[in-house]
Amino acid sequence: MPRDRRRRRPLRLAVTVVAVLAVATTGVVLALNRLDDHSPVAERCAATADGQAWHLSPAQSDNAALIAVTTVRRGMPARAATIGLATALQESRLLNIDYGDRDSIGLFQQRPSQGWGTIGQIMDPVYSTTAFYDGLDKVDGYTDLPVTVAAQAVQRSGFPDAYAQHESRSRAWASALTGNSQGTLTCDLAPVDPATLVSTEESVSGLEARVQRDLGDLPLSADGAAVTVDALPLAGNPPEADRAGWAVAQWAVASADATDVVQVDVGDRTWSRESPEWAAAEATDGSPRPGPGQVRVTVATTDEP
Repeated sequence: MPRDRRRRRPLRLAVTVVAVLAVATTGVVLALNRLDDHSPVAERCAATADGQAWHLSPAQSDNAALIAVTTVRRGMPARAATIGLATALQESRLLNIDYGDRDSIGLFQQRPSQGWGTIGQIMDPVYSTTAFYDGLDKVDGYTDLPVTVAAQAVQRSGFPDAYAQHESRSRAWASALTGNSQGTLTCDLAPVDPATLVSTEESVSGLEARVQRDLGDLPLSADGAAVTVDALPLAGNPPEADRAGWAVAQWAVASADATDVVQVDVGDRTWSRESPEWAAAEATDGSPRPGPGQVRVTVATTDEP
């Protein structure tokens, strides 16, 4: 074999090894970046507690909003929301899936064969969430039970201890979505796709329908693309108006990707897609701020502002 060919082979081998190592290193870095809660990742939501940000995708966040705010609507304690979120995280990763172990389906992997309802009913997130809390309500002293015990009493899972791993994340999201932790839930979302935009009337109608689905028949008033939601009926008593307002405000942020919401105003704070951290509101147009227990939610629209 010619000497120059023998020399090229080690050189080619070295180049190949370097290339493989570079690809492998890049893959490891990307994987670590995805695991690092502080890395910049587009389209994600977070609830922060004790300095720790617990992230969910917009789709997971949308389902978490329903699961948690249902406890507010039913007058259940925040502990119920923690249990509900931990259960759905374990059962479906907070996604409304149409498959699972045997005939298990939906957010809570409920089984038609076990009397949870029909396939169509269970695949309705509102129905499945209501069914879960109907079961939890029957568990004596569930607020004092460990998450695993309370969830297992409803679910009868083959892996009851698995719910515990989601407790810290669920507690952070439950505290924010029940209004007990204010300004702790944010979403980094891309601008609304212009191809999906509809008229102001359609956008507002869609938001109002979602409010009624998740929160009930709350008083609403529309002004252009902005809908003011009166959360006072959720409060039960005036001192709780602030907490109820924040529950609705952070619900609106958590579900913003699905509802094309671009801005949420509560008290003297504002969240927007352009500035996704809760910040002190700047009165630029002279519009009054929402009153106690009120939340102004603005949607994207094809119409000019």
